[in-house]
Amino acid sequence: MNFKILCSDLDGTLLTTKSDVSNTTISEIARIRKKIKVILVSARMPSGMHYLQKRLGIEDQPIICYNGALVLDGKKELLSVYIPLHTVRQIYEICKEFKTDIGLYENDHWQVTRSSERVEKEIKYTRTYPSFVPAEMTLAYLEKNKIGAHKLMLMGTKESSDELMPVLRQQFGTALHVYRSNDTLIEVAPKSVSKLTAIQQLLTKEETLRDIIAFGDNYNDMDMLTHVACGVAVGNAREEVKHIADHVTLKNTQDGVAHFIREHLLI
Repeated sequence: MNFKILCSDLDGTLLTTKSDVSNTTISEIARIRKKIKVILVSARMPSGMHYLQKRLGIEDQPIICYNGALVLDGKKELLSVYIPLHTVRQIYEICKEFKTDIGLYENDHWQVTRSSERVEKEIKYTRTYPSFVPAEMTLAYLEKNKIGAHKLMLMGTKESSDELMPVLRQQFGTALHVYRSNDTLIEVAPKSVSKLTAIQQLLTKEETLRDIIAFGDNYNDMDMLTHVACGVAVGNAREEVKHIADHVTLKNTQDGVAHFIREHLLI
């Protein structure tokens, strides 16, 4: 198999643990990185990806953050798509009704109103740290700077999330991606972008999607895996993702991405 670019999701895919890559993965990326561009593609914020870039020795490559809403090459911003401020305000008011906390991401800033079990897990797994700020202050900051949010993280109970999901999808489904990360967590992002659209932004005139191999595990990886030359699902991926993938490798906890690279990318 010959490819010019390797794109990989992080959580549940390239990461062997909840927060880090293994030495096996580091070795395999080191073996190919001079011949193949290695681009990390994630729902994470920039600082939650930079330490992994450094571990893998690919700091010279761009990163795709927030599922494609923000693309960075070093400190240079190549693409930035916001959830509009008026929409953020509407969602904030709805969250108050459902007693759901809201976490707001803008560039490399993460702001929450208070700590919680979910926030502490996010800190532990992504090695990022939020600012604890009242939501109204955060909204005032966005208004002053005439910006919106790259991603919203809505944190409630299973029951409140069950009730909130259909409300959000009915009201914002045409403009926003609204998806359930787990029983108590809902993530919201601009619908005009995806991991695939961000990858397309990075292609040079000499590169096409047929030059790419990509790895993923979840619903937000499906577009990417479907449209590149070779889409690979890890063994722990959702069944729907495995179904559309060209190949299925081992689980992320078994170094599935590194295993596939070693077996198929002979450089």
